[in-house]
Amino acid sequence: MGWRRSGVGKALALLALAFPLWEWGSCWGLIQGSGELEKSPRSDPGPWEVLHRHRRSWVWNQFFVLEEYTGNEPLYVGKLHSDVDKGDGKVKYVLSGDGATSIFTIDENTGDIHATKRLDREVQAYYTLQAQAVDRLTNLPVEPRSEFVVKVQDINDNEPKFADGPYLAGVPEMSPLGTMVVQVAATDADDPTYGNSARVVYSIIHGQPYFSVEPKTGVIRTALPNMDRETRDQYVLVIQAKDMVGQMGGLSGTTSVTVTLTDVNDNPPRFKNYQFTVLESLPTRSLVAKIKAVDADIGSNAEMDYRIMDSDGSGVFNVSTDEDTQDGVITLLKPLDFETKSSFSLRIEATNRNIDTNFLSLGPFSDTTSVKVTVQDVDEPPVFSAPLTKMVVSEDARVGTSIGRVSAHDPDTSSNAIRYSIDRNTDLERFFNIDALSGVISTAKPLDREVNSVHNLTILAIETQDPVQIGKGITLVTVLDINDNAPVFATDYETLLCETTTPGQVIQTVSAVDKDEPPSGHRFYFTLAPSVAGNPNFTLRDNKDNTASVLTKRGGFLRREQPVYLLPVLITDSGSPALSSTSTLPVRVCDCDSDGVALSCGAVAYTATGLSTGALLAILSCIITLLVMVLLIVTMRRRRKQPLILEEERDIRENIVRYDDEGGGEEDTEAFDMVTLRNLNVIRDPNVRRDVTPDTPTFYHYPPASRQSFKTLPDNVVFREFIWERLKDADVDPTAPPYDSLQTYAFEGSGSVAESLSSLESLSTDSDQNYDYLNNWGPRFQKLADLYGNGDGDTLYDS
Repeated sequence: MGWRRSGVGKALALLALAFPLWEWGSCWGLIQGSGELEKSPRSDPGPWEVLHRHRRSWVWNQFFVLEEYTGNEPLYVGKLHSDVDKGDGKVKYVLSGDGATSIFTIDENTGDIHATKRLDREVQAYYTLQAQAVDRLTNLPVEPRSEFVVKVQDINDNEPKFADGPYLAGVPEMSPLGTMVVQVAATDADDPTYGNSARVVYSIIHGQPYFSVEPKTGVIRTALPNMDRETRDQYVLVIQAKDMVGQMGGLSGTTSVTVTLTDVNDNPPRFKNYQFTVLESLPTRSLVAKIKAVDADIGSNAEMDYRIMDSDGSGVFNVSTDEDTQDGVITLLKPLDFETKSSFSLRIEATNRNIDTNFLSLGPFSDTTSVKVTVQDVDEPPVFSAPLTKMVVSEDARVGTSIGRVSAHDPDTSSNAIRYSIDRNTDLERFFNIDALSGVISTAKPLDREVNSVHNLTILAIETQDPVQIGKGITLVTVLDINDNAPVFATDYETLLCETTTPGQVIQTVSAVDKDEPPSGHRFYFTLAPSVAGNPNFTLRDNKDNTASVLTKRGGFLRREQPVYLLPVLITDSGSPALSSTSTLPVRVCDCDSDGVALSCGAVAYTATGLSTGALLAILSCIITLLVMVLLIVTMRRRRKQPLILEEERDIRENIVRYDDEGGGEEDTEAFDMVTLRNLNVIRDPNVRRDVTPDTPTFYHYPPASRQSFKTLPDNVVFREFIWERLKDADVDPTAPPYDSLQTYAFEGSGSVAESLSSLESLSTDSDQNYDYLNNWGPRFQKLADLYGNGDGDTLYDS
């Protein structure tokens, strides 16, 4: 089988025929009889070997197809032809493999191959196909299957692209010419092995004349020396990459490169002169002012240190660096005084910390400035000549004694007059006074060193023209001691004396204390009081060290004879004049064991069996407990006698209280129960429960005209009319609860209208009492009226 192509294919075919047959086989490969493609390794055989090669029936070649074909007709690829094909139509060509029928088609009669789709080499560079010639009738192969390759031929259809763009780069300012900045790289998707479609060259479109780019490598370098960051610190370059070695018709791509000039320390600091005004009352360590040395550099290259080189106020000011702003901070070290010095001149230097030795020629990297500080006068409070004044006074000083003088002045130029006073918060008891004009301090009360030995006074100095301006001074008044306190025992001694004590034995050592504090120290003298100087029991020995020892003169002390001895001791101090006092030392006689330890002291109880202290305490506790129990029982019995009135059992009754009557009997009664006067003979409905209040209570109301105002009635009729009205209301009210009660009337008094209601004497037939008025008391008293009345009178109600 041979192969044929039109156009480029025919040219290639003619070129192939020009080679010897062996060269053709070694270049394109041959198909063995088996029909499988074998790509033999390339070799250089001799001519004799070529003459002995067998002719093969199927010859194939590599087909080429241009990518991105845009024609309307299918693109002709090539032609396959078998030597078996005699042109009589008995042979049919069949194509299979990568892209067969979908991309490539073959004419089964002629063997022409066409591409039906647009191909892209960057998507797939070649296709492997298999061709076979078969008998049209039997479909049996007449030639073995052969494999060939259709290679997509590249065209320049892809522009270069910068995969890492856009770029950011930096280069130090003042760099020499040709300093490398950054390298850019562009890639082209076209075939680098075919033509110049993927061969890229670089050029700079924007960024000249400051930077340049190497055409082949893409390395960007500085094109100008000594570029200054302080003039311009950033540049934006546009770099172009063009294929086809930059020839016309090539495709191109661009990217941006932002180049930043990094700072170097090539600028020294620069000052300007400063002038400030501060108040003389400014506290120390306060901020006076801030100065700034301007440095065009940035970052660590702009860091600087400040120092005072010269000043007419040594040690008054200090300067330091603010690390955040690189300002020079001037602070005050000593107080200012306008009256002493009203202005200061300073010379301050600023020096770069990090100096680059490459730029020493641009130095020096420091600068100085003059700073003038003017002190502004303020109205200051008075100042004491001595902030602390010490004075002394004797505690026996008489009231009004002058003990010293304080002095203050106005530091301002106006020199206003000053008045003095004592801050009474420091002299609450007002022991001292001060003269407002002279400042002389004197005593106002008697002093007592033993109560307060030092008085800490705050003295106020106030300007007369401006009382707001107040100066303060401290005066310490020390009260000097005098001998005005007699010595006494150092503690309350309790001396125990054993009955077995022998004569001459020390039973107690005493010492003394004195509230006074003599300059030479205390010296006390001890003796027995004259009244007991010759007693036969004890003696006193002064130890000459402010202590004394008490000794026994005899032995054989007995508690039954005398349980306690009182020994007066006379103590004298060494003051001038000397003071003395008598302190009594109690000596208790005790029963001691063999080691001299006291077992019991004091008087002996004359009983057959003695009780110990613990037993006495137990008996006393029992007595107290019994007393408490008796008190509790009495209290509980009293509470039981008091009636318990429960809230739910209380009866709400209507009361009449009179306050203007001081008579006896019922006229002196504070309250009257009206409910018991209800008529018991009123006809009640048997169906109505009397112990339950109906849901709809009904009350009988008399016409208002029938009621007479009680204010118009005499005093002795008021009560009777009131009861009458209430009785009528109760008698006609069927819903009133049945309050049945028994009332006892012991004595009603002469003021009662009904007089005595007692029936104790009702059996007496000779009673001359007239009970006709009971007929007027309503149905409830009708029974009494019938029994005791005449029976002739008419009642108000019909029964």
